[in-house]
Amino acid sequence: MKLFCIITICFSCLLWSGCKTTKAINKVIAPKDSLLVSNRPVLSRDSLELVKNTFENLSKNYIDFKTFSAKIKVDVEDAKGKQPDIIASLKMIKDSAIWISLTATFLNIEVYRVYITRDSVVLMNKQAKEVQYRSLDYLQEVTQIPFDYKTIQDILLGNPVFFTDSNATFKKLGEFILVSSIGNNFKNLLTLSSDKNLLIHSKLDDVDVYRNRTASITYDDYLQNSERAFSTRRQIIISEKSKIDIRLNYKQFEFNKELSVTFSVPKNYKKK
Repeated sequence: MKLFCIITICFSCLLWSGCKTTKAINKVIAPKDSLLVSNRPVLSRDSLELVKNTFENLSKNYIDFKTFSAKIKVDVEDAKGKQPDIIASLKMIKDSAIWISLTATFLNIEVYRVYITRDSVVLMNKQAKEVQYRSLDYLQEVTQIPFDYKTIQDILLGNPVFFTDSNATFKKLGEFILVSSIGNNFKNLLTLSSDKNLLIHSKLDDVDVYRNRTASITYDDYLQNSERAFSTRRQIIISEKSKIDIRLNYKQFEFNKELSVTFSVPKNYKKK
């Protein structure tokens, strides 16, 4: 169950390791960059203009929505190796409900269904005919990451997570803009494209040095329409005592269509 919970939460994170974007990012992101960005004062007129434009574009590129639906191919690799491929069907109503169905591709059968609200989680194991009712805190327990409902929404949409703009500092480096911030739980180093200020990468380091917990989130293959740019390939790598690598390929997605979300549990399911 734990693996599928992690898949459900971390859904949105992303990229194929061999792509050009990753190689370019690796040239500019290193531990010293975090220190450089966070300690460098912004004083010059050019720097002030960079801050102003970056904030404006971060706000413009932030994905807002009423409803969102998608089909996502999910590849997972953990300490036990590559896990069976999963197809995830997602329905989401802003600030209200997240519905996810997980289908094992090699069996072509639905194995799990998940329903998340602002304060609760329902996990339904369709093969074992079992159901779990948990508070939203349960997601923090199984992933050891301080998720709240909004964070889950942002992960699924491809928005920055665990980012605090009140103390953010900036640096332009070649074709990228680096934005660093420190929040209650994580230090976050965002990498944006300098031409469109699209989010390319987020490097999270635990504020608690004894946790030694890091996450690398990469966003690739943006599709642009009149309303928004949306990353269709993503990868998230979380490391602490062990490592999990999740790659997502958004095959279909739609915003702001009429959408209803219902979740019913058969009477013969056992509570776990």
